[in-house]
Amino acid sequence: MKFAPPLESFSATSVDPPVHGFLARPQVSNRHGMVLAHGAGSSCHAPLLVRLAALLCSTGFTVLGCDLPFRQLRPVGPPPAGFGAQDRKGLKNAVQVLRGLVSERVFLGGHSYGGRQASQLSAEEQGLADGLFLLSYPLHPPRNPDQLRTGHFPDLRVPALFVHGTRDPFGSIADMGRALALIPGRTLLRQVAGAGHELGFRKGTGPENEVGAWVGTLQEFFAV
Repeated sequence: MKFAPPLESFSATSVDPPVHGFLARPQVSNRHGMVLAHGAGSSCHAPLLVRLAALLCSTGFTVLGCDLPFRQLRPVGPPPAGFGAQDRKGLKNAVQVLRGLVSERVFLGGHSYGGRQASQLSAEEQGLADGLFLLSYPLHPPRNPDQLRTGHFPDLRVPALFVHGTRDPFGSIADMGRALALIPGRTLLRQVAGAGHELGFRKGTGPENEVGAWVGTLQEFFAV
């Protein structure tokens, strides 16, 4: 990577819940922005999101990685039961804050739980984000394939790019294909061969070439 942007500590406390996390600013901006949300067991500084933010920034995106409200309340552990609405409110604030920093489109992305909340928010708030970038969407709990998290899919009308490992216990590629057929908006499913739910980043490092390919797919899919 020729350009490794510093991740600036970022806070916006004039909104409730506040937005806390990092901001990655490109050397040459494409005037588009990306909000990234983390999974239930991590934070905005998860290695996957940090690597993704750097690569997106190197192509011109201004990237806001945010700690969801549940993570702001406690440094470790999963979100409390029934906390999703508050986390979506925090994501909405993050999108609106980022819109004040860029002049073109703002995309909303996330890994696992963060992606699920991003998609639900986009179904609830039509037009809030200009597209979705969803990593390892948790289609159902492991070993419980009948408990699908697709009730909001028929209300998703923004373009949505999914990145999913072929060994993800939260949903097979075949199951994901059937689920995406429920979405009226334009979709694309990019498979990551042999990857599980963490997409190769479980031990703190990951395949940079693979992540770079996802960014290339994103640029083509969203025409940015």
